Amino acid sequence: MIDFLNNINPLLVNFILVVLFSLSLGMERRQQYETKSTKQTFGTDRTFTFIGVLGFLLLIADPSSKIPYLFGMGVLAVFMLVFYIFKAKKEEHYGMTSVLLAFITYGFPLFLSTASIWLSLLLFVVVLIMAGAKKPLRNVSKEIADDEFLTLAKFLIITGIILPILPKEDIHAYIPVSPYKIWLAVVVVSAISYLSYLLQKYVFPKAGLLLTAFLGGLYSSTASTIILARKSKNHDEHPKAYTGAIMITIAMMYLRVYILLMIFMPSIIRLTLPYFLALFIISLLVGIFYYRANHNNDKLETINTALEDENPLEFKVSIIFAGLYVLFSVITNLVLTNFGESGLSLLSIVVGVTDITPFLLNLFQGHYQVEHIMIAIATFQVMASNNVLKAVYAHIFSGEKTKRYIWKAFSIIIVANIIAVIVLYFL
Repeated sequence: MIDFLNNINPLLVNFILVVLFSLSLGMERRQQYETKSTKQTFGTDRTFTFIGVLGFLLLIADPSSKIPYLFGMGVLAVFMLVFYIFKAKKEEHYGMTSVLLAFITYGFPLFLSTASIWLSLLLFVVVLIMAGAKKPLRNVSKEIADDEFLTLAKFLIITGIILPILPKEDIHAYIPVSPYKIWLAVVVVSAISYLSYLLQKYVFPKAGLLLTAFLGGLYSSTASTIILARKSKNHDEHPKAYTGAIMITIAMMYLRVYILLMIFMPSIIRLTLPYFLALFIISLLVGIFYYRANHNNDKLETINTALEDENPLEFKVSIIFAGLYVLFSVITNLVLTNFGESGLSLLSIVVGVTDITPFLLNLFQGHYQVEHIMIAIATFQVMASNNVLKAVYAHIFSGEKTKRYIWKAFSIIIVANIIAVIVLYFL
């Protein structure tokens, strides 16, 4: 079978792909025309197939010259111009989709002959999807807020403009990290938060409590804990459901930190995987247990559980994050220099009452002479400490009935986290 596939003439493969691509576009055009009242149709399945085949034949007619192919393109351009002028005068409609698709169809054989097969297939898929996605795209564009394009522009600025121009040399002996690594941390965290933000706002705008917990935990487990706790005050008849949702945000914290670890310090992902996996599963099971133990879960679907719209790409937030990153870099370096690994262990516990992400990313990226096992211990200690802080937040902000279950649920996770730290100490 493999020998047979290897012996197939590449021209035959290209011809088949050209026919399939052209025919698919033509069928899509026919479907679009049949849903409209217009009679000014340029062509459908057969016409587009003939255009693709014509482009293929003229391309291979003289392999050493593209003159026949370019001549055919000129003839096609004349026909398309006549059609477009007639259509615009007759219907006063100036859409160019059919014209552009006709040129793409004609150009596909040339693209196929110069690009790799996977890139040609990617073009195939993208054009087909975009050709038939007019109505869905129009509906999506109506839902997108005006400032979302500005948000996207900010993301492109911090990733494609600022990051590449930053120096990669360490700032100072007391700050053993480069501006490039600092901003790379900002970019990665912003990307994860931005993805969660987009899913929450546009893909699942009316998400139920559980889905809100999953997405919110990926965005920020601390912020989600506070928001869900506050919402539980207004819906205190569902204390176990909100307790379960908060526990799920904790599970997503473990997943989020492990993703960051895989990106910035893959050398210890095997060492830490069993502990992250165990804590993720325990947190998830505790969350699901409490959620399922709640009465009248069906009524939760009518509650607006969406997290507040907070732009995760504000430059002020990025600058604060970068500042915290540098601060933790200085503190971590000083602690290691003066107190060694025991100082780092104590520091990780103290840092848990702050924003732990800058500290962890600095730890994962830093050039510190610290054993991998110590970095793993510090990572789990800072998360355990941070869970205590979130338990306090949840207790302060949640409703009276929800408070009865908060500490019970958090105790299970905190104890499991501490056990993981103890096991790592004995390795």
